[in-house]
Amino acid sequence: MNNMYRNASGAFRVLAILLTAIFVVGCEKEEIKQANQEIYLYQGADRDKRLVEQAKREGVVNIFVSMQSKDAAAIIKEFEKQYGIKVELWRASPDKIAQRVSIETKAGRHDVDVLEVNGPEMERIHRDNVLSKFYSPAFADLPPAAFPKDKPYVIDRLNFFVMAYNTKLVPPGQVPNSYDDLLHPRWKNKLVIELSDVEWLASVAKSMGEEKGLAYFKKLAAQKPMMRDGHTLLAEMLASGEIAIVLTAFNHSVEKLKRKQAPVDWKPLQPAFGQGSAIGLARQAPHPHAALLFADFLLSKTGQEIIKERGRVPVSLAVDSPLNKFEYQLIDTAVVLDEWDKWQRLWADLFFDGKAIANREEKTGSGG
Repeated sequence: MNNMYRNASGAFRVLAILLTAIFVVGCEKEEIKQANQEIYLYQGADRDKRLVEQAKREGVVNIFVSMQSKDAAAIIKEFEKQYGIKVELWRASPDKIAQRVSIETKAGRHDVDVLEVNGPEMERIHRDNVLSKFYSPAFADLPPAAFPKDKPYVIDRLNFFVMAYNTKLVPPGQVPNSYDDLLHPRWKNKLVIELSDVEWLASVAKSMGEEKGLAYFKKLAAQKPMMRDGHTLLAEMLASGEIAIVLTAFNHSVEKLKRKQAPVDWKPLQPAFGQGSAIGLARQAPHPHAALLFADFLLSKTGQEIIKERGRVPVSLAVDSPLNKFEYQLIDTAVVLDEWDKWQRLWADLFFDGKAIANREEKTGSGG
């Protein structure tokens, strides 16, 4: 009997120790979150000086990105040169980054400081309660569209869906100026759409008013547009004269060819839509000062100029770029995360005789 009581007493002590440890770890995590948020939101007069000093003490920043490797390398090289802080980079598709962050967060592992991925995947990460709000002086140069409502992340670069055309195949007087112009009989069998741009359909249709928008797209489908894979490939086919008009080109891809004297040009038909890639800071970042400093750098004129030099579309108004000087809206992440199946079915019915084509995971594989 005494042994039974001693064993029970020992078990209770072990349980008490475990519960205490769990409580302490939980308190420590909350303290880290609170401390990081105070760092992220501090706006005192000594902010910049203190931030750089503390970031240099941390000495390293861990970043997960989905941008192209060469683009990321150019940004990191300049950041390391300016601040002497080592960047540990992990590049993967947006979907893989979101999956890894979710798994590690649930396991209590918190290695990442900064995330830079496509908008829908950043929203997924936000929904896992990974991110914290932050402030940067660079915010003053960003348009309202860079700040999704009630979200802790910020848009740092853009991909715009625009109409692009071959200037030799489309005379100046026949260049479409509206979506309705695309329904002219002359364009039957001559339009091209990238085969996985479901979010473009959803966004334009909803902007027109869903019923009216779907009626429009039925008329557009009757024009028998060709469906082709790959935005970069479509821009090259346009330049070679294989096709006349692409309805869902990325304007930065077309602009690159235009600057090389290719016979191409582009126009944003209204309503025009873009999809942003965003930067977010981890609530439990191990290097919060370096994380915030990197966000400052990426959103600053210097960082945004690098994005422009890489042939991408910067979001900052402090950087002069022809690629963002028009009225536009950003695609609602809910279209991709919460309404994807609905719009994918409509896409398939309109353009593929009901056969599903676009796959969200495959679509985001390159990361832009």
